[in-house]
Amino acid sequence: MGTERGGVAVGQADFAQTLARLKRDGSNVLLVGAETTDIHTALCHRLLGETDDGARYRLFVTDGCEPLAKTNDETDERTVRTIDYSALDPAATADAELRGRTPLGTLGIEIADAIDGFQGDADGLEPSQLRVCVDSLVALLEEHTVEKVFRLLHMTTSRVDTLQGMGHYHLPLDRDHEAVHLFEPLFDAVVETRVRDGVAEQRWELRDREAPTDWLSV
Repeated sequence: MGTERGGVAVGQADFAQTLARLKRDGSNVLLVGAETTDIHTALCHRLLGETDDGARYRLFVTDGCEPLAKTNDETDERTVRTIDYSALDPAATADAELRGRTPLGTLGIEIADAIDGFQGDADGLEPSQLRVCVDSLVALLEEHTVEKVFRLLHMTTSRVDTLQGMGHYHLPLDRDHEAVHLFEPLFDAVVETRVRDGVAEQRWELRDREAPTDWLSV
């Protein structure tokens, strides 16, 4: 059964086809929803792909916490890398600021360098081989203005798009939060999460569709 809004229905079959296209062509997905950590973790695993698939190249960008979805091959720097932006060298950051580069600009360069490293190791990345997980944007918003975080996201999502990769970004805030509305245009889909009567649910709002999906079990 599809969801009706504005005369447009989004059914299960149409949704499945859209997800297949997002995987084939590359995509950036924003995961929102407060107090739904377990759902974020489950979706994170799915969006990262199978952990024993050596064809995947995974980049974790974290605030010092353990990534939501660890991988079995996490010690292999050829296929898995982690950037802990809370541990960026303060001296290097200060030097960058003297040269007119912001802390988030430095983080952006770290992300670009890691992706370029994957591309070199793979001798060219195939569609959906690159998987990027950013967890969580809330920590960045606590330290930087929303406009600066927007610029970082614009750079990162553009890079993922160029390589037809799949990026997902955790923003555990309510769907109607101001930051969600500001960031939304950068993404191919916004996935809202919730728990109703003990059931974990997700609802996808796709940029090229006028209506969201139904609430689907996770």
